[in-house]
Amino acid sequence: MSAPNTVVPPPAPEISAAAAFPEGAQGHHELPAFPSGFDAQADELVTHYPVSKRSASLPLLHLWQETFGYISPAGIEWIAGKLELQPINILELVTFYPMFREHPIGRIQIKVCRTLSCALAGSYALCDHFQKKCGTAEPDAHGIATSPDKKYSVEFVECIASCGTAPVIMIDDDFHENVTTARADELLAKYTA
Repeated sequence: MSAPNTVVPPPAPEISAAAAFPEGAQGHHELPAFPSGFDAQADELVTHYPVSKRSASLPLLHLWQETFGYISPAGIEWIAGKLELQPINILELVTFYPMFREHPIGRIQIKVCRTLSCALAGSYALCDHFQKKCGTAEPDAHGIATSPDKKYSVEFVECIASCGTAPVIMIDDDFHENVTTARADELLAKYTA
């Protein structure tokens, strides 16, 4: 018995991201002004992944978001160019992982836990309280309610991992337990001072 004749199409030519987007965005999206040392910090992160630069995708996304507040289209293109990937390879990570944001949010970020222990301890009322006190609009498609002046963002999030001290919140990177509405007002005063 002979094998059937099959035609194998030639592989599609690969276009490197550096060729498609030299120096980051190539005019597609304007790059922001980089703070001093940003590019060197990004290069240093890439050195941690000598086998595959692609593995530096998440660390570079975190660096971009920590620096600029969200992942912009220019950021997607710049990271893709840095790692010699297609921008879609970076965009798929941004849209998959909920910790990445594609648009600006408030300077002060309030995250209220909504899982069972916190919900039973009053986190829904607490989230409403924060939204009223901060004057936020209705939550967007990602569940983030931002004030018109971009000072605050209030967001319901999944477990913050302290069920025994519910309700729990985070303001920026600071963790707070047993938060009542009175305590919420104290915290807002502290973070806006």
